[in-house]
Amino acid sequence: MNLLPLLLVAAPAARPPAGAGPGLAGAFFALLLVLGLILGLAWLLKRMPGSGLRPAEGLRVVASLPLGTKERAVVVEVGGRQLLLGVSAGGVSLLQELPEPLPPAEAPRLPNLKELPNFAQLLSQRLRRTP
Repeated sequence: MNLLPLLLVAAPAARPPAGAGPGLAGAFFALLLVLGLILGLAWLLKRMPGSGLRPAEGLRVVASLPLGTKERAVVVEVGGRQLLLGVSAGGVSLLQELPEPLPPAEAPRLPNLKELPNFAQLLSQRLRRTP
């Protein structure tokens, strides 16, 4: 009697369990691959002309004022001239070329920490009040 076929059927080859994945090293490698792909695409997008990520040379938005949900008035400086533009969902239109440039806006200042009220005093005053 030949027992070899019975042994081959009865003892299947040793395989890893079906739920076993590539392990921690494989997951770490996949993470590095995805991060490298993201950084590579960001670098490529930054280098492409007209990507919109870097400001155009010779063109600067001086001021912007929202007029509605989708409308705004914008002052743009182009080649030393300042233009007042109307921007809406329908497009952009030139409203006027400004005869003299707008004065530069003041840079925002940080608050002086010595002039701020004492938080502990304000809190105690607020807690003492009963409505």
